[in-house]
Amino acid sequence: MNLVLVIQHPHLTQLDLPATRQYFRLPEQAFSGCIARLPMPEQVILPDDVRAELSAAQADFAVLCDQKFSDIKLIVSDMDSTLINIECIDEIAAGAGLKEQVSAITERAMRGELDFAQSLRERVALLKGQPESQLQHVYERVLQLNDGAEYLLQQCRQNGVRFVLVSGGFTFFTERLKRRLGFDFAYANQLEVENGVLTGRVLGRIIDAQAKADILAQHRAELACDATQVVAIGDGANDILMLQAAGVGVAYHAKPKVQAMADACIQHHGLAALRGWFA
Repeated sequence: MNLVLVIQHPHLTQLDLPATRQYFRLPEQAFSGCIARLPMPEQVILPDDVRAELSAAQADFAVLCDQKFSDIKLIVSDMDSTLINIECIDEIAAGAGLKEQVSAITERAMRGELDFAQSLRERVALLKGQPESQLQHVYERVLQLNDGAEYLLQQCRQNGVRFVLVSGGFTFFTERLKRRLGFDFAYANQLEVENGVLTGRVLGRIIDAQAKADILAQHRAELACDATQVVAIGDGANDILMLQAAGVGVAYHAKPKVQAMADACIQHHGLAALRGWFA
């Protein structure tokens, strides 16, 4: 399959990109719209000066196989800080005045400095005694979709792409998002609740990095599709295994460790940029 350099920027036509134009032998007025797809020469390593120029311009760019979005069969997405703009557990903790403490643990886990399952149990234990109504408050008053989320889901429906949400967060949120956005599959951790109060425990298997990769493999097998037809997107260290298992692993406003493992990084734009990687 041919390789292309995909460049995404809302003001692409206004960018001064002399190194990029020279490398691809492009005229001065080379770009139109907000996405460029440039066939790569035989050498597939993009020169450092081109990378530096595009990074300085705050363009999202990646060298990818030249594919149509309609060829994709499966997208597996993280939830917290990917599909939505928050880490739900941090916002639940805010109700108990523990957001700073829990957020510090979350940040270390997302950077890959802590075992995810252990850190999740530690954080959930701090939520013991919180009313279940705090979850509803977070969903209704705090949680917002990241820019482009609804467009991406609309494009998935239009092109017959299965969208699967996998989260190290909680079923309370994934199930509501599934109903709201109209996708069919969601996996997350279940908080134990007794008499309307959180017990500080998680029920069942924890959705960690391996579980996310396993869920991706399960859906890929059900669809009988190639790895090249699978996209995964996430921001934290617990997403790395599923990004590596996908044909295209996308890091979304991600930690450096995740960016280093990804095929494409969305650093400056919203989720619509995932659609933009494909023709």
